[in-house]
Amino acid sequence: MIRKLITTTTLIAALAATSLRADTLPEIEDLTLGFIKLTDMAPLAIAYEKGYFEDEGLFVTLEAQANWKVLLDGVIDGNLHGAHMLAGQPLAATIGFGTQAHIVTPFVMDLNGNATTVSNEVWDLMRPAIPSDAEGKPLHPISASALRPALEAFADQGRPFNMGMVFPVSTHNFELRYWLAAGGIHPGFYSTDNISGQINAEALLSVTPPPQMPATLEAGTISGYTVGEPWNQQAVAMGIGVPVATDLDVFPMRAEKVLGLRSDFVQDNPNTVRALTRALIRAALWLDENDNANREEAVQIISRPTYVGADVAVLRNSMTGTFEYEQGDVRPVPDFNVFFRYNANYPFASDAVWYLTQMRRWGQITQAQTDDWYVETARSVFRTDLFEAAAQSLVEDGVVPADAFPFGNDGFRDVVDHAIDGIPFDGRAPNAYIDSLPIGLKGDQTVVGNEVQG
Repeated sequence: MIRKLITTTTLIAALAATSLRADTLPEIEDLTLGFIKLTDMAPLAIAYEKGYFEDEGLFVTLEAQANWKVLLDGVIDGNLHGAHMLAGQPLAATIGFGTQAHIVTPFVMDLNGNATTVSNEVWDLMRPAIPSDAEGKPLHPISASALRPALEAFADQGRPFNMGMVFPVSTHNFELRYWLAAGGIHPGFYSTDNISGQINAEALLSVTPPPQMPATLEAGTISGYTVGEPWNQQAVAMGIGVPVATDLDVFPMRAEKVLGLRSDFVQDNPNTVRALTRALIRAALWLDENDNANREEAVQIISRPTYVGADVAVLRNSMTGTFEYEQGDVRPVPDFNVFFRYNANYPFASDAVWYLTQMRRWGQITQAQTDDWYVETARSVFRTDLFEAAAQSLVEDGVVPADAFPFGNDGFRDVVDHAIDGIPFDGRAPNAYIDSLPIGLKGDQTVVGNEVQG
């Protein structure tokens, strides 16, 4: 009874604040959303702390998850209503890689936010191959070709060269593979019978949960990793590693994390999904508005143990527009974390197509697919219609100006021509893009045993 009274009172306030009509009230008021302890869970934390969820008539519980598999399973089995997901997770689940479930997203949490860090041992082996600027600092972006001396040294010692990433269909896996391949280093294939991703690999990539990355690097189990913040900056603070590339160097400005929801949940609860999306858009706007003026407050919030639980100084590095490479080598990177600007929240089909091309490139999609298949699959997961409905309602309520959103576009970003390898990506022509990449599967090729056939 007490809970009902609280709910009713708060809901009246929400109705007044957002002009909600009875026919737009959430079908489900109480929601549990999962997240991983990374800085890009910030839209969830801000929507909660600033009351944006309650403004929409939602009573949200945020629960940290142990790893990405546990988080995905929680959404699939219904223990979580939704979650902060890797952009590749809804796509992989929908096509049946790893698990089978139609997961969709109406909202992109952020752009960018990752980096690749190597151990001090590897950095010492790389450094002579990296050009310097007039002050003697390494010139960025750093090509993975500089890793070659380290690979050779490890091979001479009979040691495997192990690197960590957070999940087989994570941005981090695909970014690390992209960086390695652009530098002429093979990161390995997947096949139907071998899902290690290490077939013919020169660098052996495997899964490590994000918060465990620094400790695993320090222990020597891995010699480098790709992960989101704050776990690259944590390695710098600990003096155990050096970031060598950010995703802004590798393949910038595409979806990083998303709000993942089961398709049947979306179909059964359209008002709830609209309310969730509205609250998260408002949170993202708050995070980026006035040239990141609110980021310091955001850092204080997400530093709490219930959210990311990292030191404020470590979180501040990337969240406030700078990034530290070697200790003391702090450089401006204003777009390292983007939460709203550049149409960050819009679920572009072309971003989804890029992830699918990388799954095909490395054998997670085992057979060739048509261009239409890539686009149709992308559109079935990255739901621009759901985003635009929520965004339009915020415009109608006078909360956000209409020109803040790319209403009515075709779902494709402009051709990307500033990846680290300089190879242009056009989401409308995925197969031509796949075939243009020097390392990776092409055309009808498949991986059988340890061989590429076709």
